[in-house]
Amino acid sequence: MFDNIAPNYDFLNHFLSLGIDILWRKKAIRMLRPYQPKSVLDIATGTGDFALEALKLNPEKVIGLDISPGMLEIGKKKIAKRGFSDKIEMVIGDSEALPYPDNSIGAVTVGFGARNFEHLDVGLGEILRVLEPGKAAVILEPSVPKRFPMKQLFSVYFRGMLPLLGRIVSGDKRAYTYLPESVKAFPTGKEFTDICEKVGFRNCKYYPLSFGICALYLIEK
Repeated sequence: MFDNIAPNYDFLNHFLSLGIDILWRKKAIRMLRPYQPKSVLDIATGTGDFALEALKLNPEKVIGLDISPGMLEIGKKKIAKRGFSDKIEMVIGDSEALPYPDNSIGAVTVGFGARNFEHLDVGLGEILRVLEPGKAAVILEPSVPKRFPMKQLFSVYFRGMLPLLGRIVSGDKRAYTYLPESVKAFPTGKEFTDICEKVGFRNCKYYPLSFGICALYLIEK
C-alpha cells in the first residue's frame, strides 16, 4: 500500500494537512535539542521529511528507516537533490527488529508511523533498547479532537473528504480509508503514555497540537 502511494505521498501529506505537518515536525525536533544527540534514527521515515528536519540538531549522522522500498526510493532522490546524501542514510528495515546495538542511538523520531507497528509494545521496546540512556524519542501521531466544534469538523473532513481526496490523487482506495480507521484505533494521550511507561520509558509527556488533531509525545530512556 505504501509503495503504491509513494509518488504522491509528499504532496498529499502537505495538501491534506494544509501544510501544518511541517510545523509539527519542527516543534518535535526543537524538543530534542536539550538532549544534544550525536545520532538520530527516524523510524517509518517514509520519504525522509523528519530525517531532513533532524539535521537541525547538528548530529553526526541521521538514519531514515522504513519497510517500504518505494518510499525509500523517493526519499533518497529528494535527499540527493537537496545535497544531503552524505549526512542521511536511508535503509530498509523493520521497526520491530531494529538492526542497531543496544544504547547506540542518541535520539529517535517517529512521524505518523507508530500506529502502523504490528505490535506497538514491541516497536516501542525496540526504540527503548537502541536509545542511549538519558536520551529521548519524539513521536507524532494524528489524533481525534475532543471539543466542539473541532471534533465535528474534523470528523466530517477526516472520514469524508480526506479519503475521497486521497483516493483521487493517489489512486489507492485502501490508503486513505485506512488512515482514519487506524487513527481511531490508536491509543491517544494518557493511554499512549501509560503504554510507554509500561514498556520502560520515563518522563513521558503528551502535547496536543492544532486543537487536538495531532499528538506529540516526548519519552525518555
